[in-house]
Amino acid sequence: MGADKSFSMEDLKGADTREKALLVIHGKVYDVVKFLDEHPGGDEVLLGEAGGKDASEAFEDVGHSDEAREIMDGLLVGTCSDESLKSKEKTVTKARVTAKKSDAGSFNYLLPLAALILYLAWRTAVNKGII
Repeated sequence: MGADKSFSMEDLKGADTREKALLVIHGKVYDVVKFLDEHPGGDEVLLGEAGGKDASEAFEDVGHSDEAREIMDGLLVGTCSDESLKSKEKTVTKARVTAKKSDAGSFNYLLPLAALILYLAWRTAVNKGII
């Protein structure tokens, strides 16, 4: 199988065995048979929970390392052609971008709030003659 092969989700049904283990992550199809014994989470994660399915969300939820992402390059066998998966991926990507923006936004509020609290504590200490 070449990395330019196109799979549908129908093609991936039943691809959750030790002989045939395919999964989709961000629209790309990976053959994980050779990696089953090496996967730190065990083969049941790759077979039962992700095998033959879109595992993008589960993959990101775990927070895989850069090394894990490099290993994936060697397991790539193609892409998933399902339109439903492509629209889902766009939604997931938008949600991730929004979450990152909101995380950064909350920091923008915390820093001035912390400065205000420190100022008020200092003013109270000065007024009470502690400083």
